[in-house]
Amino acid sequence: MDLFNYTPRRTHVAHIKGCDIGGDNPLRLQSMTTCATTDTEGCVAQCERIIRAGGDLVRLTAQGTIEANNLAPIRQALRDKGITAPLVADIHFNPRVADVAATIVEKVRINPGNYVDPARTFKHLEYTDEEYHAELDRLETRFRQFLAICREHGTAIRIGVNHGSLSDRIMSRYGDTPAGIVESCMEFLRVCEREDFKDVVVSIKASNTVVMVQSVRLLCHVMHDEGMDYPLHLGVTEAGEGEDGRIKSAVGIGALLCDGIGDTLRVSLSEEPEREIPVAYQLAKYVAGTRTGHPFIPGQPCPVFDYLHPVRRPTCPVGNIGGTNPPVVISARLDGDQTMGNLRPDYIYCGSNLPAPDQRMSETGYIVDASAWTGEEGTYPAYTPDVLMTIGACAASIKFLFLTFTALGEEVKACLRKHPEMVVVAQSNHPNRTGELRALVHELWNERLTNPVVFFQHYQLGAEQREEFQLCAAADMGALLFDQITDGILLLALPGQGQRPLTATQVDETAFGILQAARLRTTKTEYISCPGCGRTLYDLPGTIARIKAATSHLRGLKIGIMGCIVNGPGEMADADYGYVGAARGKVSLYRGKTCVEMNIPTEEAVDKLLALIESDQQKRAAAGEQQA
Repeated sequence: MDLFNYTPRRTHVAHIKGCDIGGDNPLRLQSMTTCATTDTEGCVAQCERIIRAGGDLVRLTAQGTIEANNLAPIRQALRDKGITAPLVADIHFNPRVADVAATIVEKVRINPGNYVDPARTFKHLEYTDEEYHAELDRLETRFRQFLAICREHGTAIRIGVNHGSLSDRIMSRYGDTPAGIVESCMEFLRVCEREDFKDVVVSIKASNTVVMVQSVRLLCHVMHDEGMDYPLHLGVTEAGEGEDGRIKSAVGIGALLCDGIGDTLRVSLSEEPEREIPVAYQLAKYVAGTRTGHPFIPGQPCPVFDYLHPVRRPTCPVGNIGGTNPPVVISARLDGDQTMGNLRPDYIYCGSNLPAPDQRMSETGYIVDASAWTGEEGTYPAYTPDVLMTIGACAASIKFLFLTFTALGEEVKACLRKHPEMVVVAQSNHPNRTGELRALVHELWNERLTNPVVFFQHYQLGAEQREEFQLCAAADMGALLFDQITDGILLLALPGQGQRPLTATQVDETAFGILQAARLRTTKTEYISCPGCGRTLYDLPGTIARIKAATSHLRGLKIGIMGCIVNGPGEMADADYGYVGAARGKVSLYRGKTCVEMNIPTEEAVDKLLALIESDQQKRAAAGEQQA
């Protein structure tokens, strides 16, 4: 692929009645109902709201044949209202239900991890080659029967792999890895190829954005090597809600969209389903709308960079920037604003207006334009390429150079080579800023320059466009973060005429949120919460609100809040604690992957989770005191 120039990945068209996907079709947007699928009226109302909001498809869960059969009256009621958007049945654990659904709706999603493989034990099991291939033979036999039904009824399918529901068989051979996730998908695609069944969309999803992006990148590579060009559905599972859910989704989905990957997408938010559509629309519009046909970027990829298995670009640390340090956050405070929220930036760029000493934040570095820098302790000069001749006389331990790709000439390279204490602040006005910033770093890499790089992204957006700012910044940063070429980020939002500005703390919160979404720096509690569906077994929004209110102060903790067992323990595998719907009105609690209490009444479950967390913290505190 071209790392620097936006080119949509070429796919064949998967024909879904009423909404073809792939080829030259636009990005298709979708969401999923949260009502029980037996609730015809409720599902119809939710489908209608999703479609009116701009959704192209709607997915509904079908746990059993009762739910699958009720898809027929739901579909008919929508058609009676003049709504022709295709419906997608979501099937887990029961291939017979998939067979029924395929005779009713336009598309059926199956999950390879629980289609015909035995129920997961989450234990390491050993499979002989004979046992492994016997399972594969059984899979193919059953799947071919399903494809025959789909072919007869003109039904498309989605092969939707979830990181949280890999089978024990796959785990035994590949472990919990992107290679295993991809193989779980490819087993089914190879059957589709042998059966010449092309109306297939593929998805790989995970709550861990690193796993999701690496797996989709690898899937594209493997499909290409095997001569396949199936269209792709994108999504970050269990992204959460509010700002965190939007930023996390935009980081993962945006990273792939910026590389031209993706034909349809869903932003999975723990909110009303129709609220997902405007977020998905903004992402699709921003990436495809601004990059298509952009001016060529003459970047040269560094030969040691591995797109499929990236490792952090080697840099010489400058203070706390680069090397093995987590990426820093630089806050632009050009108007003198010194207010601080809960998250304090590592550096403040103040232009030529350095605050008085008694107004500065302790343990925060101040970056000052070189022309105004006087050498005060805790302050550092910022240069541009036109004043490089003055750098040699500066004794600062850290220096910053604002630099564009087009300005990276031989003189600049020589200066960077001579001054390893120089941190590059990379900026771009190119329509494909991700590609141009990539090109700048790869040029440094090719020249064996080890100066750290901070990415400076700026937007003409005000307070009324806060969500748009969060989505655009996260999408632009995503691929750079997952490429592991980022030593820091600097975001700037300037309002348009007549607009109120975003506050500095709001911009800082977005920067820290982007780093946490990419699993590069943890600064607050992370909630891995599912969006809910017809399988959800308790009041999901109310529960999320209660848990967040009681735990949001616990810095660095990960808490999974899952509606049901389908993806629960697996998708929240790296969470510290889990809250999972076990049965109607019952919840099970997890510490990591281990279930510590089962089938708790929902009215008691939140309090028991909080008690578990508090007890563990007290034990850790006591252990720390004993060690001291």
